[in-house]
Amino acid sequence: MKYGINTLDDFNFNSKVVLARLDLNSPYDRENNRLKDITRIKAALPTIKELSEAGAKLVLMSHQGGDLEYQNYVSTCFHAEVLSNLLGKKVMFIDDICGPAAREAISNLSRGEILLLDNVRYMAEELTLFEEKLKLTFEEQAKTVIVKKLAPLANFYVCDAFAAAHRSQPTLVGFEELLPSAMGRLFEKEYEVLSSISSTSEHPVVFLLGGAKIEDAFSMMQRVLSEGVADKILTSGLLAQVFMMAEGIDIGKPSEEIIFQKKLDRYIDNAKEILSKYKDKIVVPLDYACTENGRVEINVNELPSRSPITDIGSKTIGLYKEEIAKAKTVFTNGPAGVFEKQASELGTKELFSQIARSDNFSVVGGGDSISAVNKYGLKNGFSYICTGGGAMVRFLSGEELPVVKSLKKSAEKFKKSNV
Repeated sequence: MKYGINTLDDFNFNSKVVLARLDLNSPYDRENNRLKDITRIKAALPTIKELSEAGAKLVLMSHQGGDLEYQNYVSTCFHAEVLSNLLGKKVMFIDDICGPAAREAISNLSRGEILLLDNVRYMAEELTLFEEKLKLTFEEQAKTVIVKKLAPLANFYVCDAFAAAHRSQPTLVGFEELLPSAMGRLFEKEYEVLSSISSTSEHPVVFLLGGAKIEDAFSMMQRVLSEGVADKILTSGLLAQVFMMAEGIDIGKPSEEIIFQKKLDRYIDNAKEILSKYKDKIVVPLDYACTENGRVEINVNELPSRSPITDIGSKTIGLYKEEIAKAKTVFTNGPAGVFEKQASELGTKELFSQIARSDNFSVVGGGDSISAVNKYGLKNGFSYICTGGGAMVRFLSGEELPVVKSLKKSAEKFKKSNV
């Protein structure tokens, strides 16, 4: 047991049915119908191998995309194929989650066999909107359909989804109420590393926050700023645009429509409050880039733009590179722009490259950030690459994550089941 949580060393999985919740969520290329980056799938391999080789009848669960990132919302059939190739062993797949077909397939598993269920977010109770609106307790999550259908078939539950540990959803916090539970090897490693980092970070500490998923950034900024964890927060992506709107700057109708479409306008008041208290620590872009007809850069005082903003501009890149060079510790979550396209990749490429060559301690997290690191061949330039973006920033803010709470509770509840 570590940190009050059971590990894989605490149970005998031989011939037992094990439900393993992973985070295999990967950037997805709709045009070519394939996964663009498989870093998270590779990171899950040690736990899968260990459980299978221990003789477990292994049932894998994961989400892929969802209501907050619908562009990545597809079946996990692709993941089964990738896992089979990486493991050199057949990973069976069934396009069902907890229905009769899935339950029969689980009942028919033999020792060492591996079955991947379909995308758990096809179940409404696994969606973020369900989580945010209903705010169910762990006990209530254990009574949801997916947990009630699958838990009776299993002997153990293993969570290796650290990247989703900041979520409170049935497959993440419900099974622990009913089954002896443990964290997988990846979860154990990331929890250990981030625990060490959060207590020893050398100042100045800079957070580089961007991307399109800004919900978790707002949930942690107040805390890291008020407690002196962060010395500077460099904003980019949609996060920066929300801060600009909070300052009353007209960023242009096309960009505003994206903010409203993604329902991110609800964070404008949060941004106003943060700026009123910590304006000297929040750095917003000096200029932006639009790329509808080739890359065109515009200063903030030249806004609004008739085209959607897709990147930060060269002046901002220069300013941010200076801040990164002065930092002793850098935490990164989210690309600066639409790095998948050549015209709008400059901000992400330049800033990530600056971090990689700087003499500081650097941690990068999140699926898109990892994809960018891999695209530019910068893996060896970062001190640590964390599979989770939202989980990382929430953890570093000092908040105990829901999955950590649930696993600790389960360890206490089933302390005599360690056989």
